[in-house]
Amino acid sequence: MAAKQFLHRLSAPAEPTAHPTAAWTSAADWGLLLVRLTFGLLMAGHGAQKLFGLFGGEGLAATGKGFDALGYHPGEVFAVIGGLSEVLGGLGLALGFLTPLAAAALIGVMINAMATVGGAHGLWAVDGGVEYNVCIAVVALAIAAIGPGRLAVDRFLRWGRGGWASAAFALGLGGIGAAITLSL
Repeated sequence: MAAKQFLHRLSAPAEPTAHPTAAWTSAADWGLLLVRLTFGLLMAGHGAQKLFGLFGGEGLAATGKGFDALGYHPGEVFAVIGGLSEVLGGLGLALGFLTPLAAAALIGVMINAMATVGGAHGLWAVDGGVEYNVCIAVVALAIAAIGPGRLAVDRFLRWGRGGWASAAFALGLGGIGAAITLSL
C-alpha cells in the first residue's frame, strides 16, 4: 500500500493544473504572463515594422522588395503574410488567446526565415545564422506545450491548458504553412 501511494505521489503534479475556476494564481502563472507579454508584444512590434514602418521599420514597400530578393513573388503579398503572422501571432501569445494557433503563426514564419535567410550562414546570429529564429520558434512551441496559464483568455477555452496536442498542432500547422510557402 505504501508503495502504491508513493508511486501516485510521483506521478501527480506538484501543483494543481490550470482550472478555469481556480481563484488563485501561482508564481508560474505570473512568470508565464511575463514571458507571453514580453515575447508576444515584441513579436507584434517586429511585424508592425514590416507592415507599417513603425518602431524604425522599413514598411511594407521596402519589406516587399526584400521578400522579392529572397525569391518570394510577389514580395509585397508575402511581406503582408509574414507581417500579419508576426503581429497576430505575437498579440495572440501576449493575450493568451488561441495560443496554439498564435504559436503556429510564429513557428511558420521562423521556419521560412531559417530556410531562406539564416540557414546558409550556420547557427550564430553574428554570422547571419538561425540562432534568433530558432529561439523564437522554440519559445512559441514551449508556450503552446505549457499552455498560456491562468492569466490568459484561453483559460476559459478547452485548449487553454497546453499539452502534447497543442504543441503538435502548433508545430504541425507552422511546418505545413512554411512548407506551402516555401514551395510557391
